[in-house]
Amino acid sequence: MDEKKSKVLIIGATGNLGYHLAEFSLKFSHPTFVLVRDSAFNDPVKVQKLQSLSNCGATLIKGSLEDEKSLLEAVKQVEVVICSIPSKHVLEQMALVRVIKEAGCIKRFIPSEFGADPDRIQISDMDHNFYLRKAEIRRLVEAEGIPYTYISCNFLMSYLLPSLVQPGLKTPPRDKIRVFGDGNVKAVFVKEQDVAAFTIRSMDDPRTLNKVLYLRPPGNVCSMNELVEIWESKIRKKLEKIYVSEDELLIKIKETPYPDNMQMIFIYSAFVKGDHTYFDIDSHSGAEGTQLFPNVKYATISEFLETLLEQASISE
Repeated sequence: MDEKKSKVLIIGATGNLGYHLAEFSLKFSHPTFVLVRDSAFNDPVKVQKLQSLSNCGATLIKGSLEDEKSLLEAVKQVEVVICSIPSKHVLEQMALVRVIKEAGCIKRFIPSEFGADPDRIQISDMDHNFYLRKAEIRRLVEAEGIPYTYISCNFLMSYLLPSLVQPGLKTPPRDKIRVFGDGNVKAVFVKEQDVAAFTIRSMDDPRTLNKVLYLRPPGNVCSMNELVEIWESKIRKKLEKIYVSEDELLIKIKETPYPDNMQMIFIYSAFVKGDHTYFDIDSHSGAEGTQLFPNVKYATISEFLETLLEQASISE
């Protein structure tokens, strides 16, 4: 199956996930264009990332979401646009949607989501519009008739998993662990590189056109009790579980000022309300990534925790 590979524009390629998106786009032989704002060249870390992408064959284009003229010039050179920007800037994609509509050449737009499905979330009254902003971009994309794929990967592994879902900790506990709710509600974690691989795989695939691509990889859908069990088997020691009830967690969220309470809000959403897993995927509007792309290799939660164990033993 040697099809022509779509040209891709990546917006946010100096970010953590954005960099991996650009990497995998190049790895899968897509002509890859990266939108770069002038200020990026003042940041040594970003310069290094851009240099690396450029060395691998990416074309750097100067521009930003605030400058519609440069944005239009960039969009006109490609067939797919992938945006990966910090969630607080999500509404800045409105200009991008206008430009994509005007350019008329885009076969697929993947907006900046890469989390839980904003249309399925059950905490919309308490998340400080985190998901509402993402849903607003969805509605705009659909209203303009722009072909899309939304990526709903749930939690990225670098978020919450390094501490075993313990707010305030940097590494997993070795004695006591707080378990939120009854500990049986399942959430999903996917490594950034794997999210990028599934995203790039999906963008030319007719099966993901105008659908949500959910990631629920076997081995990565876990309750807190299961997470504790995996960790205990690795450290060969039982932890003392301290159960934090839904009411206790809600009180803590209320008492903690925004944005410091967002971690707990995401924990409440995933591990108490079950926002990652409470619904079945509707085949008319969604598909599951590991079923569509069984050849994409991904890291499991157990493998990720193994690396945490190795890091801990090195630093001891």
